[in-house]
Amino acid sequence: MAKKRGFLAEMQRQAQLADKRRQQAQKQAAQQHAAAVREAERAQREAERALSQAHRASVADQKAAEREAQRLHVEAREAEVAALNAQLADEYEQIDGILAATLGVDDYVNLQTLRHTVHHPPFEPGQLAFASPPPPPIPVPPEPQFVPPPGEPKGISGVLGGKKKYAEVLAQAQAEFARVHQEWQAEVASIPARQQVQVDHYQRLEADRQAKLQQLRDEYDAECRQRELDVQRANEALDQLINNLAYDVEEAVQEYVSIVLGNSVYPDCFPVEHDFEFNSAHRELTLTVSIPPSSAVPSASAYKYTKAKDEITSASLPQKDQKERYASALAQVALRTLHEIFEADRAGRIQTISLTVATSSIDAATGRLTDTPLLAVATDRPTFEHLDLANVVPSATLAHLKANVSKNPFGLVPIDISKGVRG
Repeated sequence: MAKKRGFLAEMQRQAQLADKRRQQAQKQAAQQHAAAVREAERAQREAERALSQAHRASVADQKAAEREAQRLHVEAREAEVAALNAQLADEYEQIDGILAATLGVDDYVNLQTLRHTVHHPPFEPGQLAFASPPPPPIPVPPEPQFVPPPGEPKGISGVLGGKKKYAEVLAQAQAEFARVHQEWQAEVASIPARQQVQVDHYQRLEADRQAKLQQLRDEYDAECRQRELDVQRANEALDQLINNLAYDVEEAVQEYVSIVLGNSVYPDCFPVEHDFEFNSAHRELTLTVSIPPSSAVPSASAYKYTKAKDEITSASLPQKDQKERYASALAQVALRTLHEIFEADRAGRIQTISLTVATSSIDAATGRLTDTPLLAVATDRPTFEHLDLANVVPSATLAHLKANVSKNPFGLVPIDISKGVRG
């Protein structure tokens, strides 16, 4: 069986999953659920804020604050219930509409649309793109100038010994000036060396920046080359697929079917997987569809909040409703799969489909995972294309196709396929 999706099929499936999530986000039910979740979160924040205020309130105001906190807590819980019920309703709507979801979609895949082109993000090195400014020149301090001390004696004061005293003061001033001037000369002489230290430091920082920038550029270029290589490989694989499909190569047909079924995205609450094999000699596709067991399907009828116990509980759907929904989903999955493959195969390479729908569950007797076949049907293209699936009752259509259907799918009662799908 072709259990593993091919390279192109997996890429296409991931694209479809992303597209499904975008579509779900736009659905009214999803919007209502999101709104309910936001309301629940808002109410919860309000309740927590009120409770905090109650703790800080005075004794006189504390009871009123506690009542308000309790009211907001109840409001938050009720909003939570509304969100759960909105989600539940959306899940049931998706399960009940498994077949309808595909009827308005053309399942044909134009392989040329899967051709890839390279899209490189811009190179964004951030601050590494900008060099720091070089260090400014160290300014040369002004040369000190000798200023004679004031009070040089003149006239009679010089005769009376003033000249001698002034000569001593002048000598001290000259000595001090010589010392200051010598320091100035030493400082000026040190400027080139200090300037060189700053330049060396700047150059090391700049060299480090450029090295990091180059490393970032090398990594970006490597990523670009890898993207280009990935696109080249994908397009080469696509060309090979298109060429092989033209010659009805079995592996190519299987890859195309894998792409088609990869586009078939089911509800998250009801995941579906496909295994298949194409026989070109008989132009038949043998296919097994795996669905979740009945125990994995939602079974609540609604959620409710009990104020007295401060708890959220759920009521179960009547088992009759659960059985009908599961049996309906089983039938819809079978018809949907047949429809998608026949519709997508415009070239008519597949003329008959032998389909089995099964589920895996833990066997209560052995404790081991067991595959349980629940439905088997075989049909040819002309017979199936004659059906108007928009107006059928799925279970009646399967009876018309002489399908072998479990008498109790919900109870995981298997069908007998020991003699094959056609019995």
